[in-house]
Amino acid sequence: MKNHSIFLFGCSLCMLGYISGAGIRIGNELKNKKLLWMRCYSKNDVLGPNIIPIGGHFIDNFRTNIWGTTRFMCTLRQGPNYRHYQNFTAFKQFSYKDYGGLWDWRAREDGIYLKKRPGLHVRNPVNMHKVYDWIY
Repeated sequence: MKNHSIFLFGCSLCMLGYISGAGIRIGNELKNKKLLWMRCYSKNDVLGPNIIPIGGHFIDNFRTNIWGTTRFMCTLRQGPNYRHYQNFTAFKQFSYKDYGGLWDWRAREDGIYLKKRPGLHVRNPVNMHKVYDWIY
């Protein structure tokens, strides 16, 4: 029985390595005091809607799943009339070995930018670059 307990404890520690933290950050770098409306969702969670003031940000940390299929979709809209928007994948786990890291999104006048900040075993960290244009 003692060996069985040790085996289960060892398996539990291994599982914790696969179920690791990740997160998304959405920052408002728009000009002219424009507010940023955001709403994100995954299979199990809904974040928002929230209004992010100029210079502010929203951050959510979460755990990725063991199957490597964690994904968050987001919609951003520029104030004051919220006509300019974009729907996009804000976080995507690529495999069970990918722990995610922090996906740092910035809303700017000319589009939406991304920087993937590395964490433990993060696949494909990237520097800040423009990913999406606003839809008018």
